[in-house]
Amino acid sequence: MSFTQDQLQALQSALSQGERRVTFGDKTVEYRSIEELRLAIREVKRGLLEQAAATGLWPGAARQIQINTGKGT
Repeated sequence: MSFTQDQLQALQSALSQGERRVTFGDKTVEYRSIEELRLAIREVKRGLLEQAAATGLWPGAARQIQINTGKGT
């Protein structure tokens, strides 16, 4: 599932205000607890990082380049 930065912002805003109801676009979600809201934020952050890594906007694993040289014979 793809996530947006706006969704993350809405979730974090609700958490900071102590709300359990979050609206983005035409959808409204009411979480059962603040802990469930925190889990949703964690999931959206993970999704955004995965999306960024998949599109090359966020570097994945470190790459190693090895150069071998030798004398020509």
